Amino acid sequence: MSRRALRRLRGEQRGQEGPGLGELGLDPGPERAREGGPPPASGKGPRGPRRAGVSNRFELIPAEESEDELVAGEERPDTRLSEQDTAGGNQEGSKDRSKERAVTEETDGDGQREGQEAEQPDQTLATSNKPRKKKKKRKTKKNSSGETEDNDLEDIDSLLERIEDPRLAPQSQGGITTDSRPLLYVEHRNLNPENELKRYFGARAVLGDQRPRQRQRQYVRSMWLTAPKNTWPRYSKTGITMQLLDTRRGVQHFTFEHHREYQQVQFKFLDAVESMDPNNIVLLLQMSPYHVDSLLQLSDVCRMQEDQEMARDLIERALYSLECAFHPVFSLTSGTCRLDYRRPENRAFFLALFKHLMFLEKRGCPRTALEFCKLILSLDPENDPLCVLLLIDFLSLRAREYTFLTRLFQEWESHRNLSQLPNFAFSVPLAYFFLSQQEERPELERSQARERAARLIQLALIMFPSVLMPLLDHCSVQPDARVASHPFFGLNAQISQSPALNQLTSLYVGRTHALWKDPAVMAWLEPHVHEVLRMVEAQDVLVQEAEHKRKIRYQSAPRNIYRHIILSEMKEATAALPLEVTSQPVMGFDPLPPLDSIVSYTRPERTSLPSNESTLSLFFRSLLPNFNLQGDIRHDGDDEAGAAQDLNQGVNRLMAAMRDMLANIQFQEPPRDDNPEGDGDWD
Repeated sequence: MSRRALRRLRGEQRGQEGPGLGELGLDPGPERAREGGPPPASGKGPRGPRRAGVSNRFELIPAEESEDELVAGEERPDTRLSEQDTAGGNQEGSKDRSKERAVTEETDGDGQREGQEAEQPDQTLATSNKPRKKKKKRKTKKNSSGETEDNDLEDIDSLLERIEDPRLAPQSQGGITTDSRPLLYVEHRNLNPENELKRYFGARAVLGDQRPRQRQRQYVRSMWLTAPKNTWPRYSKTGITMQLLDTRRGVQHFTFEHHREYQQVQFKFLDAVESMDPNNIVLLLQMSPYHVDSLLQLSDVCRMQEDQEMARDLIERALYSLECAFHPVFSLTSGTCRLDYRRPENRAFFLALFKHLMFLEKRGCPRTALEFCKLILSLDPENDPLCVLLLIDFLSLRAREYTFLTRLFQEWESHRNLSQLPNFAFSVPLAYFFLSQQEERPELERSQARERAARLIQLALIMFPSVLMPLLDHCSVQPDARVASHPFFGLNAQISQSPALNQLTSLYVGRTHALWKDPAVMAWLEPHVHEVLRMVEAQDVLVQEAEHKRKIRYQSAPRNIYRHIILSEMKEATAALPLEVTSQPVMGFDPLPPLDSIVSYTRPERTSLPSNESTLSLFFRSLLPNFNLQGDIRHDGDDEAGAAQDLNQGVNRLMAAMRDMLANIQFQEPPRDDNPEGDGDWD
């Protein structure tokens, strides 16, 4: 056995020399003399006094030491495996050297027995080590599939909570929490609702028995927006692609494109919608299971039939189909990728994201819904085609992302004038109030948040006085006599406001009234209401300016606000929609399309001719399907010259048709009774 293998068995590190052959009491033999090595040193070796008369070198390895080394080797499987791999190439050389040593020691008489004894323990150790290591590995695998995975998931959840701890966030000199990332930065891990549910209920309660099944599931493409399911049809290319149009000032503009095959499916879908039969859409999805507009429209049908699970599944399938068509450069997290809503091909992605976040909010995942809301806003922040600014404050409050809401208000107030929207006017001071109630924050930051909340809530009550009484009514709170009888907050404030402002206030009250039911919030709101009444009675300048702004602004709502109200389906706001919106048909796959749409392809005209026949002609056509009053279509284009002739021919054909009809009428004679008296026999 080689010295290197012996040193490894004894647990010595490199650089520590083991006892030589002289220390073991063995003759170095002619091989050592032939190599010209130095003679062995006398005295004590590095591990104690040398032993004389030892015939077997393996007797120097104690049993307890070998057991400890085996346990230590099992605790370090990686290092021991690497050492075995490097030593594997030297095993043949060590065997050859041992054979040569056995041949040379045959002249002494006992050398052959020593060589056999040297090879036998080597084999026994090798055979005893291998099964023990394999058995230990199987134990670790069994533990890792059970308790170890749960512990790892809990460690990951605790690490994520530590990262999201607001106390670890950087702070500026003024005490306001800042973030160096872009405002609309989207995190991939926040797009998965299971991560949020794990934080609420734990990994074991959310996953359950899903982990053993995931090992046997078929391979599917990993996605960020949604997780593919085994119940979905097998995905194949649908004919949707994404193209990069241009890049301006670091912002990339993309668009979806429909290939010719997908356009044909789109035309069939439009025919199915016009038929007003959902079964036609179902048949179309059986042929094209990932047609996006069909999935969106059928999802609305399922939701109306109270099948929420199927409606949500269809929306997720639409998102999966669109994400498979992403451009390689398109990024969900950067916030610099844009899609134009005026293009019909891009609208399905906006609508699928919006409907998906609505399902997430109802499911109890406001943090994930907020991330999808930020994603929609980042696709077109200038135009905001679905007006998610009316929703993002509510999701921020529900997800307790107060810092994000205050930062959005501070950065966008100068160029977007967010304070003129009722939802931001009331939600931002409410966010500052919640920040002032967090005890883990510094006292300076809490006092600043308290002052800003007081100032902003007073401005909101002055600007939108019609919000207070409906809000208290939804919260089942009875105001005091002074507030209830004052005309500034009374019924006159609601009647005098414009219909557009009434839609915004009704939408906000109907959506966020549950956040104001907290007794601490009502206790904070009450003194500020009385302070506003004092300012009104004193005829403050701010009150007069706010009244002037309400009369000039909010004359008519833009089209994206109407689109948002329709998609939100809030009863309070839907009832306030104008007649011009409610009178036209609204389709779930494209509600209120923009008036300046950019159309890339058009639907071909139908082959059937429009019917402009008279009632009499339709009557005769119902009797005689081959009857045609207008005759053949004239191709010469000379309509005026042949108008009289066409009229005469039409009358002649009508008379001929009537004659044919009268000639074909046959009257049947009543049956004659040959024996009127009858036989008179009765059974």
